[in-house]
Amino acid sequence: MKKLSIAAALALVLTAAGHAQQAKAPYSPPKTAWGDPDLQGIWPSTDMVGVPFERPAAMGERTEVTQEEYDARQKQQAQRAAADSEETVSTAPRQGDGTGPPSHWLEWGKASKQASLIVEPVDGRLPPTTPEAQRRAAALKNTYVMFDGFSDPTELGPYDRCISRGPLGSVFPVIYNNGNQIFQFPGYVVIRYEMIHEVRVIPLDGRAHVSPKIRSYMGDARGHWEGSTLVVETANLNGRTGAQGNGNLLMLSDEAKIVERYTRTAAGTLQYEVTVNDPRTWTKPWKASFPLRRDTSYGMFEYACHEGNHAMSNILSAARAADKAGTTSTGGVQ
Repeated sequence: MKKLSIAAALALVLTAAGHAQQAKAPYSPPKTAWGDPDLQGIWPSTDMVGVPFERPAAMGERTEVTQEEYDARQKQQAQRAAADSEETVSTAPRQGDGTGPPSHWLEWGKASKQASLIVEPVDGRLPPTTPEAQRRAAALKNTYVMFDGFSDPTELGPYDRCISRGPLGSVFPVIYNNGNQIFQFPGYVVIRYEMIHEVRVIPLDGRAHVSPKIRSYMGDARGHWEGSTLVVETANLNGRTGAQGNGNLLMLSDEAKIVERYTRTAAGTLQYEVTVNDPRTWTKPWKASFPLRRDTSYGMFEYACHEGNHAMSNILSAARAADKAGTTSTGGVQ
């Protein structure tokens, strides 16, 4: 009887150990018909809109907010949800983005405990910029740094002109249109972004990058699998887009190299990670990482940017009117 009890106890210990081992096992994603990990679907970054790009300095190396800080984020989320549900025009004072009521123009998602999108360096803040990058930033012209004073269309940024947001500006969360859709085909992964409706076609066959003489806003992407992780290496950028402000801020040089990693960590979660190495802009590489939540109900709307881009004609016609009147443009910085 005693031996039986010992055997039973041992069996329970082994069973518990087995369950613990299973609990720690990484998620194994389904496969496509040709055997690649299946990452297909729509993965908006909306839930990360409320997470700052850089971590507040006071937080040090904390990667998550405190419960008190999280409660504040949830309270802010509830207030936004109430504002978004308005059916009549409110006369209450408004703050933040958006120019016309109701406030449902903007997207906020769910509150997150993540302290910042940047995870390396460990303080969650960008490394120092180089003197060259500082000179480029001082000479930058687009609607994110100036109110007016534009001489011609080329002085406005690629996003202002509905051309491109670049690979980083396309994936980092913004105020709306945060849809990211992944398609897969034998030998290729295709990523479609809702805003500016750009598409990256990424070959997986090991081919070399095209000549460095060929450069573009989205660069030249090449992908491969490391286990269940899709790794995408992008080079040959043209140095005209940035990491923030829809590609209009934190401008990259044309020597930047970007390495992205897409890992499906659960049925409804895709972990996105990007490492930026641009020695002409920052003194060392930096990394951002955040989860994308699959949303089967999300609608990828047509982003008719050129058709609705009245800002370009209005900005330039106002500048020409100022020239004709002999008034001096403020060239004001936002």
